[in-house]
Amino acid sequence: MCEKQILFLVLHKTEVLDPLMIALNKAGIKGATIINSSGMAHSLASSEDSYIISSLRAFLTPDREENKTIIMVLDEAQVTEAKKVITEIVGDLSKPYTGILFVIPALSVEGLSQSEIEF
Repeated sequence: MCEKQILFLVLHKTEVLDPLMIALNKAGIKGATIINSSGMAHSLASSEDSYIISSLRAFLTPDREENKTIIMVLDEAQVTEAKKVITEIVGDLSKPYTGILFVIPALSVEGLSQSEIEF
């Protein structure tokens, strides 16, 4: 059995979520969990406790309150393909307001079968 990896993508560029999910599916990546999330800067900016922090609100994108955090449990070989697709759809993640990607090893995975995640 291949070792599993957990790929996390905090997607700031949420307008590409649907095309990204379609492209990942076409690339053979059939399962992901998508969670609404927001960053610390946004949370602090919406707080009225600090004048300095609150003044940063003007610099944040006011119409984008949430990110999407996408979690995928993948075989090691799929991680490379997923990163390729993500870069093609989202763009260069080193650019501001795109996303953050990281991968960690999954020490144990249960409840995941190919038949459950095929479309």
